[in-house]
Amino acid sequence: MYKHKWNDYQKEIADDKYFYARSCIRQTFFPGSETAFVKMMREEMKKDILDVANQHTCTGIGYHGDIIPFETTSAVVGRLMSLMTEAGYENYVPSCITSFGLIVEITETWHHFPELLEKTREDLYKATKREFNLPKNIAHPSDIIYKFRNELKSKMKYQLVNKETGKPLKGVEHIGCHYAKVFPDRGIGGAEFPVVLSGMIETWGGEVIDYPERRHCCGFGFRNYLVQANRGYSVSNSHKKFESMEPYEPDFIVANCPGCAMFLDKWQYTIAELENKTYDKYGKGIPVLTYEELAGMLLGYNPWELGMQIHQVQCESLLDKIGIEYNTTEKYTGVSGKKIFPPEKPQNLIV
Repeated sequence: MYKHKWNDYQKEIADDKYFYARSCIRQTFFPGSETAFVKMMREEMKKDILDVANQHTCTGIGYHGDIIPFETTSAVVGRLMSLMTEAGYENYVPSCITSFGLIVEITETWHHFPELLEKTREDLYKATKREFNLPKNIAHPSDIIYKFRNELKSKMKYQLVNKETGKPLKGVEHIGCHYAKVFPDRGIGGAEFPVVLSGMIETWGGEVIDYPERRHCCGFGFRNYLVQANRGYSVSNSHKKFESMEPYEPDFIVANCPGCAMFLDKWQYTIAELENKTYDKYGKGIPVLTYEELAGMLLGYNPWELGMQIHQVQCESLLDKIGIEYNTTEKYTGVSGKKIFPPEKPQNLIV
C-alpha cells in the first residue's frame, strides 16, 4: 500500500495549450522572468501558450490586505476567465503564486457554494456583458517547468555544477506559502514534501540544502509588509531563515513566489546595511533567482535580458561558478540599447 502513497502527492498538469495570466508585481520586480517563460514554452518546448494584452490584476494583494472584498475579487477573477474562454483555451496558468492561490481559493469556493458562482456570473454579465467557463486545469508555471524539467535539461548549455571543482552547486529552494500550504492537493508533493523546485535543482545537476528553517515563511505576509509598522516582523522572518541556512554555504536561492524572491533578495541588503552582516564569505550575499531565471540561465539566455541585474544581490558570483559568459558593459543597457544609470552602491553589501 505504501508503495503507491506518493501518488497522493501528484497533481495533473496539462500538456499543452495554456492561457497565461501575467502578474502585476512580477513584471515590476522581475521584468524578464515572464518573457523567459513564454519563450521557453514556445521556442524550447514548442507549446501553444496564449499571452493576451488586455489582462489585469487578480486583486490578490488587495484581497489579502483586507482592502478588496471577496465579491469584487470573485468578479475580477471571472473576467480573467472570460478572456480565456473567449480565446478558446481551458488550461489556466497564473504567473504569480498569489494569483495561483487566489484562483484555487475562488474556484474551490465556487465548487462548494455554487450559488456564489452564479452570483459572480450575474455580476460580471451586468457589468461587462461577458461570460466565462471554468478552467479544466490550473497549473502554476513552476509546475509546468517541473513537468518538462528533463526535456529542458536536454537543451541546456550549462548545469548547476561548479566548473572549477566539478561538484554540484548547493541551492536553497523556497516554495512560498500560497503554493501548497493552503490547498496541499494543488501542489506537487503537497505541503509536506513540495518537490517542484528541488526537483528542478536536482535534475539540473545541483544539490538541495535541507536546513532547519527550510519551510519557514519569508515574512512577506501582505499586512506584515503593507503596514509599515509591521515590517520588523517581516525582516525578522527572513533573518531567521538566513541564519539557519548560512552554515550550509548555499551558492544560490531559488524562489517560487515574487514576494518571497524580492524579500529574500532585498532583506539581504537591509540586514547588511543595518548590521554589516552578509551570509556568504565575501560580502556579496547569496544570489536569489526566480525559477525562470534559473532555467533561462542554464539554457544560455543572456542574464541581462533575463533581468538579473535588477536584483539587489549580485548574480555574477553564481555565473562565474558555473562558467556562464556575460558582458559586464551590457549590464545596465536598456532594451532600446541606451545606457541606463547604474544604481547607487550600498555601503556594506558588495555589488
